[in-house]
Amino acid sequence: MGINFYIQSDSEIPASAQLYDQIWFAIASRQYPPGYRLPSTRQLAMQTGLHRNTISKVYRQLEEAGVVDAQPGSGIYVREQSSLESARPQSPLWEEFPKARDVVESSLDELLRQGCSLNQARELFLAELDWRLRCSARVIVTAPSEDIGAGELMMRELETALNIPVQLVPLEELDTVLAQARSGTVVTSRYFINEAEAIAAPKSVRVIAIDIYDYSKELALLKELPAGTCLGLVSLSSGILRAAEVISHSLRGDAIVLMKAQPKDTRRLDALVRSAQTIVAFDHISLPVVRHAINAARNDLIRPPQIVVCDNYIGEKSVNLLKRELGLD
Repeated sequence: MGINFYIQSDSEIPASAQLYDQIWFAIASRQYPPGYRLPSTRQLAMQTGLHRNTISKVYRQLEEAGVVDAQPGSGIYVREQSSLESARPQSPLWEEFPKARDVVESSLDELLRQGCSLNQARELFLAELDWRLRCSARVIVTAPSEDIGAGELMMRELETALNIPVQLVPLEELDTVLAQARSGTVVTSRYFINEAEAIAAPKSVRVIAIDIYDYSKELALLKELPAGTCLGLVSLSSGILRAAEVISHSLRGDAIVLMKAQPKDTRRLDALVRSAQTIVAFDHISLPVVRHAINAARNDLIRPPQIVVCDNYIGEKSVNLLKRELGLD
């Protein structure tokens, strides 16, 4: 026969339904190809321990579903593929996601090849879905305390993009927070992924790393600035300011003068707006603070500096990935 059917006697699923599902998938996975003669009721009774009447009932159900044909005096045969396809369960989702059927079938087939039963496969899929739904119920953004501004940027942008509450937790406190409630998803920048995973992995909490905005527009601007320009850099994140300073020096050397400030450092920010010809605000949180500082110093400015504001901190692809992972897309 080639295939061994197994009936779980302690299962809540009726024995006939177990056998029906196993034969169906044996046909769907081409272990029983079109035209194949199914085992006789006597053979299946000896293998499964079921009564022959129960097996005959299963065969009748398969015939009514259009999966097999009963040929009197000959046996039960798998119908041709065109008949089988028309008999399969249909769903509008198959049309919405045309490649989904192949993904589902191939995943199930692989589990069956590994010796997994259909009931076990269902439990595995449901367990994964349940875990992801629980993870989606709580989203935690983490970053080191020394650059908590980066975490605040991620939190604010994700709350806007995902339209769900997002909790900000310093990396140093993440272990304590996860110990109190282990379900959830931790989101952080790739710069901090190793530290976050070391804390979350032992607690079976998943961590998703996000990519930041590529700053291609700002880099192009930097390359075109006239020599001697004073460039001001303002960001909530100290890490962004450090990276921007290093990149600016690597691209322009001493050809431009750099000044940097965080929105909360009012004295440094005031000096910056009085000296810079161009100011890059790396986030929308810093932008109104920069404008306020310029307005406050307007009487002392010969010409107000040009302000360039970055579109966002998190890359668009990362936002879309999070939406899919959290079931929000």
